[in-house]
Amino acid sequence: LRSPLREVGLNISEGSYILAVDGKDCKDYSDFYELMFNKAGKYVSLTINESASTDGAREVIVKPIADESKLYYYNWVQGNIDKVSKATDGQVGYIHIPDMGRGGLNEFVKYFYPQLNKKALIIDDRGNGGGNVSPMLIERLRRKMTRANTLRNSSISTQTPTKMMRGEMVLLVNGYSASDGDLFPYSFRKHGLGKIIGTRTWGGVVGIRGSLPFIDGGNLTRPEFASYSSDGAEWIIEGHGIDPDIVVENDPTREFMGIDQQLNRAIEEVLKTIDDYKELPPPPPYPVKAK
Repeated sequence: LRSPLREVGLNISEGSYILAVDGKDCKDYSDFYELMFNKAGKYVSLTINESASTDGAREVIVKPIADESKLYYYNWVQGNIDKVSKATDGQVGYIHIPDMGRGGLNEFVKYFYPQLNKKALIIDDRGNGGGNVSPMLIERLRRKMTRANTLRNSSISTQTPTKMMRGEMVLLVNGYSASDGDLFPYSFRKHGLGKIIGTRTWGGVVGIRGSLPFIDGGNLTRPEFASYSSDGAEWIIEGHGIDPDIVVENDPTREFMGIDQQLNRAIEEVLKTIDDYKELPPPPPYPVKAK
C-alpha cells in the first residue's frame, strides 16, 4: 500500500502544483488525467512547485498507481480508529472487516490482536462483501477466560487464553453486509457477543461453488449451499437478513460530511459498559509449604 506522492524524498506537500507531466505543460490540456493516461506502474516526471509559477519549480520522478480505492479505505479505517479512540479516551478499540476472505481476515488479525488491552471493542461489518471465514472470527470473539496466571517477581497478571477480548463488544451492520457478512451477525447474536447496531443486512446466504462460463464471455452461477437453524426449525437469513438490536440509519448527506451516525451510536453504547469492565483479579495469598 503506497501513495505515489508520499514516497520518501519527494517532499511534496498538499496544495503544491503539478505544472507538467513528462515535459508536457498542464495548461495545454483541458483535463490533467489526459497526461496520465497509460502511466500506471511506469516512471513519470512531474514538474512541481509550491505556486502556479514555473519560477523555482523542480522535477520529481514518481510511479503512479492505477487505483486509489485502497488508500481511501485505509484513511477511512484510520479515521474511525482515531475517532473512537478520542471519544473514549483510548479505552475502546475499532475494527472494520471488509469481506470474509483473505483480505478481511488480514484486516481482522491486523487490528484485533493489538487492541486486546481495550475495555470494549466496536466491530464494523458494514459493506462486508462476504466469503467464508466468519467462523474463524467468531471462534476468536467467543473465547472466555478459564484461568488467571502470574509469575515470579511480577505484579502483572495474565489470563488463559491470552488472545481474547474481555470487554463488551458491539457490531455495526448495514444493507451491504452480505453473504458471509450476513452469517457473521447471525452468529454474533446467537452466541450473545453483544448488541448489533445499524440497518438490516443484505439477506443473501445461499452460496455458490463457482461459475459456469459461456462462450460469449458471460457466466452462470447456481445456488448450492443454504443454512438453517441448529434446531432444524427454519431456514435462516435468506431473503430478509439480520435485524439490528438498535436501528440507526446514516443520513447520506451527513455521512458525506464525515458524520457517521451509526458509529456515533456504537460509541455511545460501549461507553455505557466501560464502568462494568473487570480487571484481572490479583493472585490470592501465596501458599506456605514450609510446614
